[in-house]
Amino acid sequence: MYVADRTWPELGEYVAEESVAIVPLGSTEQHGPHLPLATDHLIAEGLAREAADRTGFLCTPTVNVGVSPHHRQFHGTMWVDAPVFRDYVESMTRNLAYHGIDRVVFVNAHGGNVEHLREVGRRLRDDGTIYAVEWMWDESIPELVDEAFEFNGPHGGPKETAMIQHLAPELVRDDKLAAARDGGVRDVDDVEFLERYGARTFYDAIENSGNGVFGDQTDATPEIGERLFEAAADQLVRLLQWLDDQRIDDLLAPAHVDPQPGSRRPDRAGSGADGSR
Repeated sequence: MYVADRTWPELGEYVAEESVAIVPLGSTEQHGPHLPLATDHLIAEGLAREAADRTGFLCTPTVNVGVSPHHRQFHGTMWVDAPVFRDYVESMTRNLAYHGIDRVVFVNAHGGNVEHLREVGRRLRDDGTIYAVEWMWDESIPELVDEAFEFNGPHGGPKETAMIQHLAPELVRDDKLAAARDGGVRDVDDVEFLERYGARTFYDAIENSGNGVFGDQTDATPEIGERLFEAAADQLVRLLQWLDDQRIDDLLAPAHVDPQPGSRRPDRAGSGADGSR
């Protein structure tokens, strides 16, 4: 169920019976000479809509600009500052809580969003508003991704190429796959400046890859993309069904532990007979 396609009475019927919502999030950022800037949000929306179709759960519009300043040197990349992103997603999720939703999955396809979505989830859980978790598609199927490609790459590589070949083949510049591989970094292990003495010593993608991408894009095929998509969608559906089965009280933050037996810690009324502290 896609929220924007429904009327308000229909959505009232939904929240009378269900309490789960799916929020897709991605980015609008460079993905090399072969993939569109829409890559991340196309993947997130595709998986979110598929899971919504399979489960009947509510899917919101996609947040398609994320935290991407590390790609800003490449034309067209758009981003918002991290605090703005967190506040926006938190506010949007509180809207869902206002209407009766109490558990949310952030279906994410952009690595730059991960830590911020997890922080939003913590904020919302800590104040008892809603239970929200971040879900990253490739992290749900790591073995399959590793088996599919010899040189995968964390950005603009064969896994994302294969997914877009499956979801939106008309947007893939197939004649640029070899150029993407040759102008980027085929083997991430060859990058010398990823880390020094335990510290990550770079901030922007261009510092490691001249065209912004990693991996061997020529290994991607639509068939592999379909396998990745179906496997990730299966994992997402399982997560949603698990979430739906839980008691909300078991998902929200536990209460503070009681004082130790024999503790002389004063109660909130005061430590003395007269209530003085």
